[in-house]
Amino acid sequence: MEHNISFKKRLYEIIEVSNPEDKASKAYDFMMYVAIAAGLLPLTVKTSNTYTHLIDIITVLLFLVDYIARIATADYKMGYKHYRAYFAYALTPLAIVDLLSVLPILNLFFPSTAVFGAFRVFRVLRALKLARYSKTMVAIVNVLKYVRHQLVAVLVLTVLYIVISAMAIFQVEPDQFGNFFDAIYWSTISITTIGYGDIVPETVIGKLITIVSSLVGVAIIALPSGIITAAYIREMKRKKSEHEVKHL
Repeated sequence: MEHNISFKKRLYEIIEVSNPEDKASKAYDFMMYVAIAAGLLPLTVKTSNTYTHLIDIITVLLFLVDYIARIATADYKMGYKHYRAYFAYALTPLAIVDLLSVLPILNLFFPSTAVFGAFRVFRVLRALKLARYSKTMVAIVNVLKYVRHQLVAVLVLTVLYIVISAMAIFQVEPDQFGNFFDAIYWSTISITTIGYGDIVPETVIGKLITIVSSLVGVAIIALPSGIITAAYIREMKRKKSEHEVKHL
């Protein structure tokens, strides 16, 4: 029993971000770096071939083993010994990314099934796995956790303004929009100040709404940038203080 516990703990130490002294963990991290980079290569070609298919098989199997190992050692990750630790870890953002990254394995066994074929798009999420192995990305993830409530508030404000602006323009310029989704599309590109120009208001009131939407969009888009930047600076100061205290 003790041997199983020690093996499980050692497995957890290996699959987690390595310490400078842990060569096995460093080798595992490097292998995952290579696997993630290789797993993204098939997304750069239009049609699959023997090499991309082989890369898909190898990388998705590695990701599957990695996911199973992380679930099996979730009690160490979560900090408490209980079966709920496994479910709690499975619902964390990175665990969900890990799961979505291995779902394309279904396409390897059922290539002609349209539903399973749609899982191939999840291969893009493999890039997010790099967040686990980069200290900078870990810091950014921590920052996003700290300010998640503020970001959600900004997101709600943005969605509300997009809907309200779409309703206004839809009533003023009904002939310019085939349906309400077109109005949502126009409102979104206006608030982000992109302005593709494929849908253009013709009335004076419609143009005024566009002007207001663009001006408000500049302010709304700037909000999350300021929140994240301020939180990132605080995080860097905190890391620096911890580093200084550690050396002292």
